Amino acid sequence: MTSKLLDLLLPTRCVGCGVPWDPWCPACATELGGPLPVRRPALATGPPAYALGGYRGAARAAVLAYKERQRRELAVPLGSALAAALPWVPEARPAADGTWWLVPVPSRRAAARKRGSQHVLVLARSCAAELARRGSPAAVAPALALRRGAVDSVGLDAVARAANLHGRVRPRSSGSPPAGTPVVLVDDVITTGATAAACAGALTAAGLEVTAVLALTSTT
Repeated sequence: MTSKLLDLLLPTRCVGCGVPWDPWCPACATELGGPLPVRRPALATGPPAYALGGYRGAARAAVLAYKERQRRELAVPLGSALAAALPWVPEARPAADGTWWLVPVPSRRAAARKRGSQHVLVLARSCAAELARRGSPAAVAPALALRRGAVDSVGLDAVARAANLHGRVRPRSSGSPPAGTPVVLVDDVITTGATAAACAGALTAAGLEVTAVLALTSTT
C-alpha cells in the first residue's frame, strides 16, 4: 500500500489539536510567539532567558511529539518559530560579520540514542536554515557536551538539577566558534533554568559571549 493511499485512509493530524493537518496547524502554531522573558533564580546572574510560549496545550504537545515521539518533521515549524522570534530578543546579536551563532543545549548520550538524535541540535539547524532563508546568515555550533554521570532530570527540583549537571557540561573546542563570538543558547523547554545556567557557564568559561537563552517553551 502506497504512502499516498495510507494518507487518504489515515489522514495525518495536527499534533496539537487533532484536526487533519500535517504536522502542526496554523491555529496551534500561534501558541508560540514571544519572545517572553523567563526569570529563574538559577539564571539570575547569567544571560537573559526567553521563551516563545508556555509549556502547555498545543505547544507542549508539539514539543513532546518532536522530542519523545521522533516527529522530526516538526523541526521545520518549530525552528521557523525560533527564527522569527530571535531578532526580537533585545540582548541577542549576530557576530561582527552578521552571522547569528546558535549553540544547542546537549542531551545525554543515552537520551539522544533513544530519541534518534540530538533533538535540540536538529532544532537549531532548522532555525539557522530559516534565518538564512530570511537573509540573515546563521551557523550552528555544537559547542557543548555532557560528561558521563548526568541522569534524567525529569522530576528533579532546581537544587537537584544543578547538582546533577555540576562539572558535567563541557565545551567542545571542535564545535566552537572563535573566542569572543556572541552566541545564543537554544533549548526546547526551560524549567528551573539549571540546565541553561550550566551551559551558559561552560560557554563563558570557554571564552564565548552568551548574549541570551532562547527556548521554545517554559514551565510556569
